[in-house]
Amino acid sequence: MGISDHLLGKKNVNGKPHIEAVAPAAALPGGEVRISGRGLRPAELRRPRVQFGEVEGPVVIAADDFVIARVPEGATSGPVVVSTNGASSNALEVKVAIPIAENLHPVTNPALDAEGNIYVTFSGPRGQKVPVAIYQIDTNYNVKPFLSEMMNATAIAFDREGQMYVSSRYDGTVYRVASNGTMSAYAESMGIATGIAFDGEQNLYVGDRSGTIFKIDRQRQTFVFATLEPSISAYHLAFSPAGKLYVTGPTTSSFDSVYEVSPQGEVSIFYRGLGRPQGMAFDVEGNLYVAASLGGRRGVVRLTPDRQAALAVAGHGLVGLAFAPGRAAILATAYPNATGAVFHLSWGVQGKSLLD
Repeated sequence: MGISDHLLGKKNVNGKPHIEAVAPAAALPGGEVRISGRGLRPAELRRPRVQFGEVEGPVVIAADDFVIARVPEGATSGPVVVSTNGASSNALEVKVAIPIAENLHPVTNPALDAEGNIYVTFSGPRGQKVPVAIYQIDTNYNVKPFLSEMMNATAIAFDREGQMYVSSRYDGTVYRVASNGTMSAYAESMGIATGIAFDGEQNLYVGDRSGTIFKIDRQRQTFVFATLEPSISAYHLAFSPAGKLYVTGPTTSSFDSVYEVSPQGEVSIFYRGLGRPQGMAFDVEGNLYVAASLGGRRGVVRLTPDRQAALAVAGHGLVGLAFAPGRAAILATAYPNATGAVFHLSWGVQGKSLLD
């Protein structure tokens, strides 16, 4: 095929476009996916039509062998089809996250209790008290106020007994919160306390974004576990199946790192090259999923144990994720719409229990 034929998109197979792959194969509404194949652009430089189920999505870029299309609002998981010159392609499935709650302000991962209820912060600007600090989203997706008396609720974690812990970046305290919403200080003087996580021995780790990871044992003795480069916003923590702590902390760089911290507190760089990496979670196979951008594309980036990176979910404004029952994930965004939202994605990925 000559250059002019390539430009005019004349390489159709039997007159029909053909899709070979869609990447990533999961997205939030507004996320952009790349559709690869043959004959994907009509002749005379017209744009193809891309259908996500019954809803047409905007085409960002079109060429003969690929199309970048934006997942439209209202789309659901199902087939994506490209049409050119009155002919339609084969269909490949794209999983689309559905919104379950809006008008929130999460700044990192949501958290789930043992019954599957979801907890999300309305963190608010630092030093500003908001009417409700944490909302509960039950399994029918009813959104209810859960906790009011906290400034700048930041990260939420549960211990093995189902007890909730919440950090406040306002006063540097980690609070223990009962099921009726009453709270008491569990650990104080944690600096600008942001991400929190439990290890397999039920020790609590707290990220002071100024540069320190604290370890608090079950007797509530506090130790400096590791030191890192300061973050401009927050540290986000997650434990791998092998018991190592992984930490992200966005800086002013567009080429940030994911840190790996051994049980002895030794820090090394696990992966470098993400833009604004934030909340993280592991699946049962040891893949790490990070809310970040990769090569200028925002979403959830999958990092394999051998450090291979790929965009797994396309979407803007993602700040964190948590795995949910049924091989699903709960995704949190900080914008658009001035406040954030929470989405449910039937993903087909089995998450690692946070308390293994």
